Amino acid sequence: MEYEPVIGLEVHAQLLTRSKMFCACSADYAGAPPNTHVCPVCLGMPGSLPVINQTAVESTILTALAFHCEIPEFAKFDRKNYHYPDLMKGYQISQYDLPLSVNGFVLIDDAGTIKRIGVRRVHLEEDTAKLFHVDGASLIDVNRAGVPLMEIVSEPDMRSVEQAHLYALKLRQILRYLGVSSGDMEKGAMRFEANISLRPKGSTALSPTRVEIKNLNSLRAMVHATEFEIARQTKLLQAGGTVEQETMGWDEARNATFTQRSKEDAHDYRYFPEPDLPRLQVSREWVAAIRARLPELPDEKRERLMREWGLSAYDAGVITAEKEIADYYDRTVQAGKARGADAKTIANWVTGELFRLMKDRNEEIGAVKIAPTQIPDLVALVNAGTLSNTIAKTVFEEMYASGRDARAIVEERGLAQISDRGALEGVVEQVLAENPKPVGDYLAGKVATAKFLVGQVMKATRGQANPALVNEIVILKLQAMKKA
Repeated sequence: MEYEPVIGLEVHAQLLTRSKMFCACSADYAGAPPNTHVCPVCLGMPGSLPVINQTAVESTILTALAFHCEIPEFAKFDRKNYHYPDLMKGYQISQYDLPLSVNGFVLIDDAGTIKRIGVRRVHLEEDTAKLFHVDGASLIDVNRAGVPLMEIVSEPDMRSVEQAHLYALKLRQILRYLGVSSGDMEKGAMRFEANISLRPKGSTALSPTRVEIKNLNSLRAMVHATEFEIARQTKLLQAGGTVEQETMGWDEARNATFTQRSKEDAHDYRYFPEPDLPRLQVSREWVAAIRARLPELPDEKRERLMREWGLSAYDAGVITAEKEIADYYDRTVQAGKARGADAKTIANWVTGELFRLMKDRNEEIGAVKIAPTQIPDLVALVNAGTLSNTIAKTVFEEMYASGRDARAIVEERGLAQISDRGALEGVVEQVLAENPKPVGDYLAGKVATAKFLVGQVMKATRGQANPALVNEIVILKLQAMKKA
């Protein structure tokens, strides 16, 4: 029997707030000495009382709106009870039956097919402390405990590992566009939990038994763990076995999942309303004010670049993959309007030479020295015939290295394109005289040798000659010799 996977993802994203979720401790703990961003609240000391971080609530609602979620008028926080050393209090403040949002969706492009992935809820909770296991001892750093953590729970709508990968990438892209999370997985700002079950291919029923893989700290880990678990369950079912409902971990070294504990259901956590926090009333006016802060999101920006600037779907997708790149491109196009630099040509420079140099130097767009106004100036020099495309690339590299304007580099290094017909005719005549064999081949009917002669003229002028004009002069001179 053939089986197909049914995959749901829970994505945890740390929010970019100055303070923690329920106390005034700094949330910027990365790189800080252990246990220095702590207070009685995040240490779970008796008698300490939490206070809700309004910015975190608004960031969660903003994200939910970007995912087309409904925002209920009331929400509350709950105690999720379980006893692990990474939770000082013995419980986590989370949300259960009245979350901040429900019933949204995200669209992914799976090889040209647009698929809608349901978002069951986007809710808010506090992060846990971090455990370290060293030389047989377990150490704990409480700096991370209490950092605002947004949980995005999908519906089980993904039917392949690739769809899960595309969905995770789309979530990260939107979070970064919104500016609510860095999405930096190396620093633990975004983590995944995958829920996986199998069903007979063609069936529409969901399996009552699923396996959850916890604490996947990278896209790579999520993909590999999901692939392994699908293969494990497939082999088990095809051998006549059954899949047990359990929680599993991922062993990166062994490239395999392993059992942690039986899979908990909601009642295992003994949820009950957090008695130290009030229920939230989310007014329609508040939601409207937050909705007004929504920026142009990736899909909207991509469609606009295709509609307004005539970009291909591929170019628009590459440019809008990162918000900083898309913003840079937009500013460059606006600057190019007055200089006659069209949006497609600018896109070619951004996705071509700029991306190449950024990759070679392992730099992000924020480190690029070329200002958006400088690329249109370079394009204008090419359009005016002052620079050839080949020389323009050389100038661009110097601009990238120094941040200087194209015109200043051209004047200083004498790189202007030679378009003086009289000067080029002299060079052409000299090249023809120095290359009698190719000239003879052309006169004998091998017209392709004209390209070689054009190349020799370009070499003699160090690539500065106008190639179209050189080609014209070479052909005219050769045809004149043939008639003679």
